[in-house]
Amino acid sequence: MVDRIVTRKKYAVIVTTYGEVEKVTIRNLWPSSRRILKVVTRQIAKIPSPLIYFIADYRSTKHYIDWKLNHYSSLLLAINRAQKNTLEACIAASGSPLLSEVDIDVCDAYYFVPPYLDDTLQRFQKDYDGIVIVPMFPVESAFSCGVACQMVIDVYVDRTFSQVNVLSKLWKADRLHRIYIEHLFEELSPALRLQKRGKIGLVLVIHGTLVKDRAGNPPTLFTGLEETLAFFELMKQKILADPQNIFSDVRQGCMNHSRGGEWTSDTIEKALLDYKREGYEAVVMFPYGFFADNSETEYDARKKLEHAGFPLFQYIRCINDSLPLGRWLADQVLEKLQALNNLQIALERFEHNQ
Repeated sequence: MVDRIVTRKKYAVIVTTYGEVEKVTIRNLWPSSRRILKVVTRQIAKIPSPLIYFIADYRSTKHYIDWKLNHYSSLLLAINRAQKNTLEACIAASGSPLLSEVDIDVCDAYYFVPPYLDDTLQRFQKDYDGIVIVPMFPVESAFSCGVACQMVIDVYVDRTFSQVNVLSKLWKADRLHRIYIEHLFEELSPALRLQKRGKIGLVLVIHGTLVKDRAGNPPTLFTGLEETLAFFELMKQKILADPQNIFSDVRQGCMNHSRGGEWTSDTIEKALLDYKREGYEAVVMFPYGFFADNSETEYDARKKLEHAGFPLFQYIRCINDSLPLGRWLADQVLEKLQALNNLQIALERFEHNQ
């Protein structure tokens, strides 16, 4: 009887997010805007194909002028690469027994800018035994993690179950809540810590989602609305109950789009206006619905806070490439890789015995 040669398995971990252009030029913005319309916007609004190019080019020009006038350039890709590097280092330092059995490569890819996630999946299906995808969003929906899932299904079809795993439901993890809370209170400015008079409010910023379509009906696609609301309630309760808490109240600040129907009503604008009307002296803003700062958080949301007119305010950056986040994600990834490896071994044994 000849023993079978067992080859060492090779797995890939892809850290992914939307992606934003790093060098602000019309030439770079055009393809990104077109992909956004084709992949995301068309899920919620019917856009004739000829209009896609017109709308995308209009948006590109608008962003170009706005960002250039305000000297803004996105750090999202740089942060995502740093997150990838931190995750890679944490996996290597984990001491997991799996590291002695398989090879693990960690890379980054994006929905809307190169290297594109769908292209990366096409290349990797021939070179790797399996893939774990890490979408850098705590709450999943058709507009966030759902984009990655659809790309996986398009590429792997009936092999998805045995070769690909996508991290999800990260918002439910107690460990993430603890990481967020420690980050929030560690980053508070001395001025806020020493604030003795008046009330201090906290705005937790997250991407809003559809509540009703244009016809006034619940959307047919998965919007993540219930998850978004549940995540906020969890974080609010834990922040207010924490011994370090300085906040009188915590409110949701959703960032909505203008098309597709009715969006979540608890917006950033509403939270800031309510705090102003209620006589709050200070407001802190933390984008807990994003793992990395981007044009929506450090540019759009931050400007709203700066222009709100509070005597004291602070924008606290996203969790970004923090080591605690990297260690937690490494544990999540290694658990998924182990499960994928176990499944493949079981399937191989089953096929061998047939």
